[in-house]
Amino acid sequence: MNFTISKYLCAVLTSLVLGLSSIVIGADVIRADVCVYGGTSGGVAAAVQAARMGKKVVLAEPGRHLGGMTSGGLSAVDIGEPRSVGGIAREYFTRLAATVGTTLSWDKPFNNKGGGPATGGAYAIEPHKAEAVFDQMVNEAGVQLHFQAKLAKVLKKDARITEWEAEDGTIFRASMFIDATYEGDLMAKAGVSYTVMREGNAKYGETYNGIYYDAKYTPRLDHLQPGENGRVKGGQGVWDRDFPLDPYQIKGDPNSGLLPLIQAGDPGLVGAAAPGVQAYCFRLCLTDDPANRLPIQPPPDYDPKTYELVVRFIDACKANGDDMDLRWFSKYDALPNHKWDFNTATFGGNLPGASREWPEASYARRGEIAKEHENYHRGLLHFLATDPRVPQKVRADMQRFGLPRDEFTDTGGWPHQIYVREARRMISDLVMTEHHTFGRQTAPKSVSLGSYGTDTHEIRRIVKDGVVTREGKTAGGRGGFGPYPIGYDCIVPKQKECENLLVTFALSCSHTAFSSLRMEPVFMVTSQSAATAAVLALDDDLPVQALDYEKLRFRLEKDGQVLTWKFKDRGSH
Repeated sequence: MNFTISKYLCAVLTSLVLGLSSIVIGADVIRADVCVYGGTSGGVAAAVQAARMGKKVVLAEPGRHLGGMTSGGLSAVDIGEPRSVGGIAREYFTRLAATVGTTLSWDKPFNNKGGGPATGGAYAIEPHKAEAVFDQMVNEAGVQLHFQAKLAKVLKKDARITEWEAEDGTIFRASMFIDATYEGDLMAKAGVSYTVMREGNAKYGETYNGIYYDAKYTPRLDHLQPGENGRVKGGQGVWDRDFPLDPYQIKGDPNSGLLPLIQAGDPGLVGAAAPGVQAYCFRLCLTDDPANRLPIQPPPDYDPKTYELVVRFIDACKANGDDMDLRWFSKYDALPNHKWDFNTATFGGNLPGASREWPEASYARRGEIAKEHENYHRGLLHFLATDPRVPQKVRADMQRFGLPRDEFTDTGGWPHQIYVREARRMISDLVMTEHHTFGRQTAPKSVSLGSYGTDTHEIRRIVKDGVVTREGKTAGGRGGFGPYPIGYDCIVPKQKECENLLVTFALSCSHTAFSSLRMEPVFMVTSQSAATAAVLALDDDLPVQALDYEKLRFRLEKDGQVLTWKFKDRGSH
């Protein structure tokens, strides 16, 4: 029989048996016990765990790098309470710190000497070293790795995924699937319920959800002067200063139109449901070493008029008596070898509103959105380094820095990963809310612990009461409550929707709860737990929803996971 005909008949028979809706001739077929989609930090943790449990594992990543944000510029990691992190996440950070001769103390609480949140300086390592550790762990575990595997469609039989197809025609077949993408792409294609809306407060009885205006970020005059650490009494940094800035092209004239960087839109009702996800940015790794420094080129269409609002911010700071330096535009944390992890600010890398389309966008459109963020940020840095309206101290500070030659070498020193702080969120039988993160309720069947504060980046930069206002931003604690459980039922879909899928970043929670549990170490821990559950459910031939939790808990604790908070102190918050 002709080989092509034979291959076709085989595909037809397979399609009939499995009830598949399409036939792909000549496509590569990748088979595994467990398929992890998304080579993020969580994706690596999940793949390594499933492989260590003896399964054939494929890790498919739509990009070209492993580690997501943990190797993509987020070098000063928001660790929260170190004692709440176990398993592969603890192993990873221990190995990473060892690359610079640092030994981490996992048995001690975070010692916050700087007056800020629980960002662990000991975990601040260069991006290329972070990626190398991820690569090593995947290789050691024998995980089959596929880059540039962009998801096109998912095929199901009843409530089970049978395979998914990439844009290049490659087919991935497995018995269990884990969605470890930031966006929840596999979950969405599989027909699982999700939202991209900020729920109204009334839905779950919350306080910080929906449209929100934090008193700390209400535009005002008379800001306090900072100490040497860049923070005022109470901990707020100079990079978070909101003045009552005029939003119009001609000051005082609404008919003249809005300045760039401001969105049109009604302020809305506080607590009402609203679209929009947290602002995205690139977390830049910059260097002040002349031998390793590349210039930060402005975008091709650079126009200083884009940053007129920044000029008004500078004028307001000067009128406030601020002795401005670069920290007013980016908190930046030291890394080894003359490098720095640059965060965002009131006017920093964040581009509020530009991320709204991202969760549902195609890969091509996401590339365009990422470029929009990059061009804005490049232009801002060029403006800060060169524009005569910028204070000389800020310009001199900015001129010290450039992109490192030895980081992100295939993208010219610019990070390969945009900071997707929030995208889709699954809706399952358990929805984590701020009642869980603030300790008013306890999620059953713990698979990890969250420990960070309620940290939501602004959703919009709009006009409210005649001045520029950041809507949706929060940056506070959780009422003093310590680490809290993240429940198993929030990482599995409703059983009627999918029986062989676990979702570890786009998990089931409200917008405000997500603001606490979205941190990378938590993502890694939760993903390892998901992989353990996938293997156990596969071995017992069960839907993931029917897995015996006590059996899961036993294996998680055996593998060094921390599932309950046993310390008398409340830990970092």
